[in-house]
Amino acid sequence: MEAARDSMAALLDAGIFDSAQTLGCFLVSSGGANNEASISMKAESLVLHGDALYGEKEFRRALNAYKQAMQCSKSIPRQATSTARISISTTGRSPSPNSSNVMPFNENEVKSKIAICHSALHEYREALQEMEGIPSKMRNLKMNLMLGKLYRISRNNRAAAICYKECLRQCPYVFEAIAALAEMGLSSKEFSLLFAQAPNRGGKPPGDFLDAQRWWNRYVEAQCCIASHDYKGGLDIYLELMQRFPNNVHILLEIAKVETIIGKNEEAIMNFEKARLIDPNIMTYMDEYAILLKLKSDYTKLNKLVHDMLHIDPARPETCIALAAFWERKDERKALTYAEKSLRVDDRHITGYIMKGNLHLSLNRPDLAVTDFRGAQELRADLRSYQGLVRAYLALSKCKDALFTAREAMKVMHQSAKALKLVGDVHAISSSGREKARKFYESAIRLEPGFLGAALALADLHVAEGRNKEAVLLLERYLRQWADDSLHIKLAQVFAATSLLSDALSHYQSALRINPHNEAAKKGLERLEKQMKGVDPDAPEDEDENEADDVDGDQDDAELL
Repeated sequence: MEAARDSMAALLDAGIFDSAQTLGCFLVSSGGANNEASISMKAESLVLHGDALYGEKEFRRALNAYKQAMQCSKSIPRQATSTARISISTTGRSPSPNSSNVMPFNENEVKSKIAICHSALHEYREALQEMEGIPSKMRNLKMNLMLGKLYRISRNNRAAAICYKECLRQCPYVFEAIAALAEMGLSSKEFSLLFAQAPNRGGKPPGDFLDAQRWWNRYVEAQCCIASHDYKGGLDIYLELMQRFPNNVHILLEIAKVETIIGKNEEAIMNFEKARLIDPNIMTYMDEYAILLKLKSDYTKLNKLVHDMLHIDPARPETCIALAAFWERKDERKALTYAEKSLRVDDRHITGYIMKGNLHLSLNRPDLAVTDFRGAQELRADLRSYQGLVRAYLALSKCKDALFTAREAMKVMHQSAKALKLVGDVHAISSSGREKARKFYESAIRLEPGFLGAALALADLHVAEGRNKEAVLLLERYLRQWADDSLHIKLAQVFAATSLLSDALSHYQSALRINPHNEAAKKGLERLEKQMKGVDPDAPEDEDENEADDVDGDQDDAELL
């Protein structure tokens, strides 16, 4: 069956996994003498069959094939294994079938494949046990990266850091290792030492090496800034790198992601759109873009984005989150099923936990939302998971827990106006805490004068204490510098509450001129028009009107599908 094995290697190399796994059934069931050579060939055939099954994403069957191969290898004397050729890797790449290179059965390589299958099945403990069975000196770059991920999942950060550092010693451009080590607190200086230890591949001239080290160091500094919640510092470095590498999709997406976290939604949307212009099939962070479009109520663009993502890859977790964002307006429970599906696809997808938590808050299940936001924090704490936890605790009337969480966010992000506002939001819940809330909101505005969220919250506080004039003056002062639809809506609400209906009407119309899709402005304008006609805006609508709304919803659904 030697020719058949060579053909199977060729099929795997070409990525023709269906035919390869069928051929593998013949190879592993082939009879023959029960001698050392036959057992050795059987072990090799089992590994090849496992590779084909892995390529078909039949991870459980591939796992069984690899384990059978390991059992076969144990019955082969050490001197006999020298005639068995090394198997191909799980990526489907193999030596040429015409190659005459002969190597011993590689148990470490097969253990690595077993671990990868366990990991694909979310059996991380079993995967870790397999990887730990490979001696450290025998681990290649791929094995060290895999082991680093598994240690991190098991929360053994010290062991994970050792593996990730070894990755960078072998190749400084393992960006997954850079991000992980930055999140674990490795300093820029320590990163530089690792870069110096990496081999100079191909004997490149010193000038080329120094240029690479310069931009690599700046990229690492950006990662360290963002990991320590210094978002402004990280953004400044990314913008500097964009001058060196214009139209770099990766950096554009990283910029947009950070802008999303700190609430610079318009800038983030613009950068996501730039990235899509450069690469229309990009999927990374497109779920974040979908959420921003939903927040902006731009359902035309959201519809187009979801359609494109379904066409590119319907199985990605980002696609599931984009679908959840699309359905949230019409059917929150259906949106929740998509958020849950994203976590079944990838149980370490942070945006999935945040989306799920926000949906549970909308469905009045703050107890479940707490679990979701904690899940996001365990993977990587950022501003949004803190904000979600605070909202959930307040909904559960757990003010002490909410205040503890908000203060923790302020300690972790000590230069963040958003964290200061979060503490203010907790104090603003009770009348006795409003004075403290005001101080936190004003501190947030001093730290970041352009932070509209703090200005809007302070305006709400003024209104709650009957200081409508101060609220109007504050909002008008901001409008002179920032033409933002949310400022117009807040002003309209204040004017409507004080029966200045014509002023309220003017600001709702201004908000819609800035953002024609703004749902809050549309609903506010509709309510105001009823008030101006002398109709009670809280009176139930006629059934005919409700039915008409449902028809519109059905048409939107049909358009998406």
